[in-house]
Amino acid sequence: MDNTKIQFQKNAAVLAANGEQIGSLNRVVVDLNTKALAGIVVGTGTLFDQKEVVLPIDVVAETSAEQVILNKDAADLDAFPPLEEEHIVDTEEGVEHDSTGVIVQPMLYGSPVFGTPLQTPIGEEFVTRVDQNIPEGTVALKEGAKVISADGEHVGDVERVFTGIPNEKITHILVSRGTFQKKTKLVPIDWVNTMTEEEVNLRVNKVSVDNLTDTMAPR
Repeated sequence: MDNTKIQFQKNAAVLAANGEQIGSLNRVVVDLNTKALAGIVVGTGTLFDQKEVVLPIDVVAETSAEQVILNKDAADLDAFPPLEEEHIVDTEEGVEHDSTGVIVQPMLYGSPVFGTPLQTPIGEEFVTRVDQNIPEGTVALKEGAKVISADGEHVGDVERVFTGIPNEKITHILVSRGTFQKKTKLVPIDWVNTMTEEEVNLRVNKVSVDNLTDTMAPR
């Protein structure tokens, strides 16, 4: 763990370069091919007006378990795209509209998720599509995502992600299990087979995770 310097934990305070808190960490964006961090998702706004924005990893200056400090290039969060955008798609005509009804061009990247059809006049069919503003080949991993062993056992949930320097590649994920007597394990990233937003699938069986030493991640 000596070469592991950067850590990301859900709800860590996100600070601007001047030390002002501007949001909290909601997710990390992982390149599925290299297992490196491509960005972070920051929650901002008030209780009744919350939004999530995607920041590239190169605007992160420093991290700990409690906070993420951004550099001066991230002074204006409004300059960064929201994690999700809704588009209304006319499935008969192949025309896409934004939420105001204005025709828009297809996005260059994103992960489309089709929702239920909207109520429309007879003879017309529309669906709402939600696009994520993350690069192709990445996933916005939710910390708290379930970790599943190769033999199908739920071995815990993602609590924290550790990366090395200088390539931002993930070295370990901290997996926690239990409520009142929580146990944590540092799982090597090489043990990870696949990832989705909600789930991390391992290439090893539950017994391998159980045999890892219980640990408390360094701060």
